[in-house]
Amino acid sequence: MAAKSFDMIVIGAGPGGYVAAIRGAQLGLKVAIVEREHLGGICLNWGCIPTKALLRSAEVFHLMHRAKEFGLSADKIGFDLAAVVARSRAVAKQLSGGIGHLMKKNKITVLMGEASVPRKGVVSVKTDKGTEEITAKNIVLATGARARQLPGLEADGDLVWSYKHALVAKRMPKKLLVIGSGAIGIEFASFFNTLGADTTVVEVMDRVLPVEDAEISAFAKKQFVKQGMKILEKTTVKQLDRGKGKVTAHLEDAKGVTTAEFDTVISAVGIVGNVEGLGLEALGVKIDRTHVVVDEFCRTGIEGLYAIGDIAGAPWLAHKASHEGVMVAELIAGKHAHPIKPGSIAGCTYCHPQVASVGMTEAKAKEAGYEVKVGRFPFIGNGKAIALGEAEGMVKTVFDAKTGELLGAHMVGAEVTEMIQGYVIGRTLETTEEDLMHTVFPHPTLSEMMHESVLDAYGRALHM
Repeated sequence: MAAKSFDMIVIGAGPGGYVAAIRGAQLGLKVAIVEREHLGGICLNWGCIPTKALLRSAEVFHLMHRAKEFGLSADKIGFDLAAVVARSRAVAKQLSGGIGHLMKKNKITVLMGEASVPRKGVVSVKTDKGTEEITAKNIVLATGARARQLPGLEADGDLVWSYKHALVAKRMPKKLLVIGSGAIGIEFASFFNTLGADTTVVEVMDRVLPVEDAEISAFAKKQFVKQGMKILEKTTVKQLDRGKGKVTAHLEDAKGVTTAEFDTVISAVGIVGNVEGLGLEALGVKIDRTHVVVDEFCRTGIEGLYAIGDIAGAPWLAHKASHEGVMVAELIAGKHAHPIKPGSIAGCTYCHPQVASVGMTEAKAKEAGYEVKVGRFPFIGNGKAIALGEAEGMVKTVFDAKTGELLGAHMVGAEVTEMIQGYVIGRTLETTEEDLMHTVFPHPTLSEMMHESVLDAYGRALHM
């Protein structure tokens, strides 16, 4: 029997994969998508969405403890971890089910199983009913990534957790060690610390949230410490000794090695691309440190084979993957596709306080040879922030002194993950300081701080 033929086959149904499939179908392509585990991939099921649900519970819990500040009363404040986790899983399930509806609506063929590419233009799908081959002129790899496991620090689901274990925690840690202070590590540290865990964060680099602007990172660290977290920078976890109900961590810094006991460890030391078992090496696909090497249009160098999202390298963000999916689908359909500009993709971390950024940090801009103008505005100078009871935070903007180009924007504080999009649009439209200064921001809003930060870069701040 002849193999089923499609215009485009997508392997992986995470944000990049399912968006690529939908856009392809919208453009009239006959599309199939293959997924081995969950529609929606890691993001909807085990990443972006369920973690935000957990963090929302922690945020409400935190606000309940502050009720008196707002003239309110709340007695016998507590939490039910199982119920918090159950809500998070229900949110993930609702959205994953929605992806199934979108696949049907767009007449996309869905195959649940393990996929490989035995030869150009062919995808082999192994399901519980056997193996079948389907063909397409264009194949899109969107298999995502998984948590990195370091030797000796591997997750076991009992004492040492990966992000998946942490998402379905069956017990509340009393003394928690989080290894890694990137977005995943610091979000889980923020969640469990808010619920009362004695939390220590270890970071091998010289500061927490190391990809962020140094000033924002320092501000965030102060807030974390104020909340009771212990932050150990320039520190490496050399060894974990697992005992009955406890883990002894060997921590090395410039002064030597010390030990500390914890009942729970969360390992959040990065990700590795899901490149195994796809048959990529035999096809001649170039792989660099578990990620497929692609050009600006996500082409692998093998005709008709593309790679998008986490498997295609940094930045490892769902919204980047989604836009790559749209771009590739449009390219395959013969449309004029625009490459993604990494420097205009925002990064968001949903800890407390939130952190968000786009473009170059001040240090990176200077390293690149720019003469910069830098503006800052504190939350304490904003009426809406004070009314919300969220006066701790800062907005920072970096401009090219010669042209007025917005090189980067960096924020820490309440709701900055929502506000950053204003600067993202500015970057996309190649906005200058003049455009931003002439923009009227609504009052009273947190977004007014964005305006003030721009004004401050040019010595014109009005409320500071």
